Amino acid sequence: MEYLDKYNSWLNDPSIDEDTKKELRSIKDNDSEIQDRFYKDLEFGTAGLRGVIGNGSNRMNKYTVTKATQGLANYINKNNPDKKGVAIAYDSRHMSKEFSEFTALCLNANGIKTYVFDSLRPVPELSFAVRELKCIAGIMITASHNPPKYNGYKVYWEDGAQIVPPHDKGIINEVNAIEDFGKIKSMDKEEAINKGLYNVIGKEIDDKYIDTLKSLVLNEDIIKKVQKDINIVYTPLHGAGNMPVQRVLKEIGFEHVYVVPEQEKPDGDFPTVSYPNPEDANAFKLALELAKKVNADVVLANDPDADRLGVYAKDSKTGEYHSFTGNMSGLLIAEYELFVKKERGQIPANGALIKTIVSSNLADAIAKEYNLKLIEVLTGFKYIGEQMRKFEQDHSYTYMFGFEESYGCLIGTHARDKDGIAAVMALCEATAYYKDKGLTLWDQMINIYEKYGYYKEKTISVTREGASGAEEIKQMMENMRQNPPTTLGKYKVLEIRDYKLDTIKNTVTGEVTKTGLPTSNVLYYALENDAWCCVRPSGTEPKIKFYIGIKADTEKQAEEDLKALTKVMEEKSNI
Repeated sequence: MEYLDKYNSWLNDPSIDEDTKKELRSIKDNDSEIQDRFYKDLEFGTAGLRGVIGNGSNRMNKYTVTKATQGLANYINKNNPDKKGVAIAYDSRHMSKEFSEFTALCLNANGIKTYVFDSLRPVPELSFAVRELKCIAGIMITASHNPPKYNGYKVYWEDGAQIVPPHDKGIINEVNAIEDFGKIKSMDKEEAINKGLYNVIGKEIDDKYIDTLKSLVLNEDIIKKVQKDINIVYTPLHGAGNMPVQRVLKEIGFEHVYVVPEQEKPDGDFPTVSYPNPEDANAFKLALELAKKVNADVVLANDPDADRLGVYAKDSKTGEYHSFTGNMSGLLIAEYELFVKKERGQIPANGALIKTIVSSNLADAIAKEYNLKLIEVLTGFKYIGEQMRKFEQDHSYTYMFGFEESYGCLIGTHARDKDGIAAVMALCEATAYYKDKGLTLWDQMINIYEKYGYYKEKTISVTREGASGAEEIKQMMENMRQNPPTTLGKYKVLEIRDYKLDTIKNTVTGEVTKTGLPTSNVLYYALENDAWCCVRPSGTEPKIKFYIGIKADTEKQAEEDLKALTKVMEEKSNI
């Protein structure tokens, strides 16, 4: 069996240390454990690495991490004539700091200068640092919102966005070309420091990042007017967001910021939550308890690497706190930013709003309202970053806002990834703006629906772990691809987009055109009445995801339609 061969090769490899071999020998009689650890190599994909921490080829450990780094180093040394360095940051997860050290010293041994943050930092600050320090690349050690047993490794290129073609394929090829751990380089840290290769960064970048965020504030005067009357509850969910969020909110004038004490300190076990994800209502349990005690206007949570943001706000009519989906919070920010800028004449003729293909069609309506070009990209904020780079190069459009349904958005152009710190700041500013008008954020969300229509969305994630799970997900996608529906519930299917085959089929005329986007294993069904469904395997977790969106004239009708269409998709996929 191939996995047993791979297991034995690790045991006999002179490059593998004895402690690792000892631990691997302890599972010699556990065939299923050996299979799970060795049935494949932890794949370096277009999102980098992500996996369970542990020993084995299908795990996050110093060997898989430095193999990825050696491949990256080889690619950089072929594509870095100006000898630019690499910025490295990490979050609060287990082994994050250690993986950052292994990574830096591998790069240093290959002659590449590194800039390593002195302690944990959020993803958006890493993206900012890559641009600020004029690096060739950046590396973020994080598994984002995954459970505690995971860690990961995300690679950014010199524009501050995660890698996209051609660099992603080039780096992947270099990583896959390394078959011998003995070819991976490293060096002594003290020697690397003495040679000027290993450089520690911190406060100077922090100051520039925070100052940049503060420059994005639109209504300082209103914040000052109501700052004493606003109560904010925030939780970093044991991650990297705490310090930058507290700092930026204090510096722009908010006086009553309450951080959930049980979740304030970094902790890779995430002991107060089963899943450190602001999309999960359970992650807000402690924050909502605190919110009720202090009568909070808004309740906010970042994930551990602080690129995502979850939100609750109070309904002024009932006094109850309601949750916002990523579509809702992102587009509430967009409406606020664009409305204020339109009033001030700050929307250029070539302004653009960017969304991913699985994000709300409410974005299309908002783009139309403010005369913006609506651009759709594949799932993943790196594709939004890619568009921003194009705008910089060809001046075709001016970036105004970008978001994806998975609780992430970006105001400003200081970074090229989701910025949960900037999103906290923007929502707190919006809280002040609407409070001055006698509204809560929830009241304003209802106003947005009344203005544009009740767009409602839902995501269903189905987990299938291990080799058998991966095969099951593959088969689910193939079954749907081979059996295209003509109706979904009460809706006719008007268009089927297959991003793997690069086709858009008009089901009414039979015409087939191209999607115009990179190849991706995604099926999208455009339905009547601005409704839609989409299915895709996750790129970072052992899951298949189903996305559903509808539009209705009333909230009640929207909820009924969403529930009905969700049921149809569950039946179609045999969930």
